[in-house]
Amino acid sequence: MPFNSSGAALSHLTPRPVKDLYGSNYLSITGNDYNFTKQFLPEVYEKEVERFGNRTVAGFLKMVGAEMPMASDQVVWSEQGRIHIAYTGAVGTDVSAGLITFGEAHNINVADTIIVNKGGVTLKCYVTATPSATTINAIPYTAADISGLGADGVTALNVFVYGSEYKKGSANVGNSKDADFTTFTNKPIILRDKYSVNGSDTASIGWVEVTTEAGTGGYLWYLKSEHEARLRFEDQLEMAMIEAEPVSSSQLDTALASTGNHGSQGLFSAIEERGLIYNNPDFGSVAAGEGLAEFDVVLQELDKQGAIEENMMFLNRGTSLAIDNMLATQNSYGTGGTSYGVFDNSEDMAINLGFSGFRRGSYDFYKSDWKYLNDGTTRGLIGDVQGVLVPAGTSTVYDQQLGKNIKRPFLHVRYRASEADDRRMKSWITGSVGGNYTSDEDAMNVHFLSERCLCVQAANNFILFKDADGVTGD
Repeated sequence: MPFNSSGAALSHLTPRPVKDLYGSNYLSITGNDYNFTKQFLPEVYEKEVERFGNRTVAGFLKMVGAEMPMASDQVVWSEQGRIHIAYTGAVGTDVSAGLITFGEAHNINVADTIIVNKGGVTLKCYVTATPSATTINAIPYTAADISGLGADGVTALNVFVYGSEYKKGSANVGNSKDADFTTFTNKPIILRDKYSVNGSDTASIGWVEVTTEAGTGGYLWYLKSEHEARLRFEDQLEMAMIEAEPVSSSQLDTALASTGNHGSQGLFSAIEERGLIYNNPDFGSVAAGEGLAEFDVVLQELDKQGAIEENMMFLNRGTSLAIDNMLATQNSYGTGGTSYGVFDNSEDMAINLGFSGFRRGSYDFYKSDWKYLNDGTTRGLIGDVQGVLVPAGTSTVYDQQLGKNIKRPFLHVRYRASEADDRRMKSWITGSVGGNYTSDEDAMNVHFLSERCLCVQAANNFILFKDADGVTGD
């Protein structure tokens, strides 16, 4: 009796004496054929394709700051106040009495000479009395009273002291004025991550030829993912210092605070709280001179804040090109004014349509693209931050560990460290695989840890360029 539907019946599989393709001599990878092999193996590229180029975004803080150890849960520093006395937004006037009311306690004395301004009206006045901690009486030098500032109750006055005037033989002059300063604090946060591979996977040997973001190349075994985990963690060390946000007072009683996390103040948060915000910059305006005029607004604000001469701008691609266009319109050489560049600006050679630095007024600016703002997996995904201006200055402070005054950049990282433990960037291995036997877990766990915070000193000299209306590139 013949066999019916036997799996041994392979009459269609007919060997051939030559390596030619026929309808009856190939092995299918599906069906009931020999599905564990192939007649023709695929061509496998062993080298990994770098489809995203250099994927890391770190490097910003290395360019503009420094890293220094600390041994406390909190870092505290103080910043100078202004030495001149000025007030904005005085809340009202009484014309008949020459009374000016402030929204806060003032430090103006009798016999001080002041300038009072409202819109286009400016009066130079002599202070005759200080009835209370929030009011003064003033008489203009060139008018009968202060009615030129408007009717009673007028708001938005600007007042500053420019000097004083006393009679001969005067006594009981003024009041002592203490130096004004402000204290700021920040707390470090603990960042952690790990990479884990089980023992069975380590026995599956597979090599991949790679070119790493660190500039090296070669073959990596199963720890290729560990290498990328380390790169990702190193990026996050910088990204956290840029984006970190402290827990606000309104969140103190919420579930976030109950977790024991306090957050930290990163670069963007510090600038938004204590620095300068420039919304919707349009330095590349096509109208003649408008882009440069808009940039001059930045200079005018820097003049008000202390005028640090050298500044660095880290920008996204759109803002960087806009500044290139702004500077190009100032070049009067060549056809259309576009012959700026390298190789003596020869028309037959390369034309460099970019600028890395320029001087305007009394300021030097150095411009660089910031990959963090362009990358599609970081801020480039959102596009609301267009750049940041960082002063290239230093401050002199007393270092308790060194026991002397040292100079530090306005932007620097503090990490926890002592003689017992350095938490700048820790890495250790646990498990029972890879020659490290610390537990009975059949795996190798590579751990990463860091504890750090960012100090943004003199934040009033930093500028954050933002796209306030959410329309990228306007």
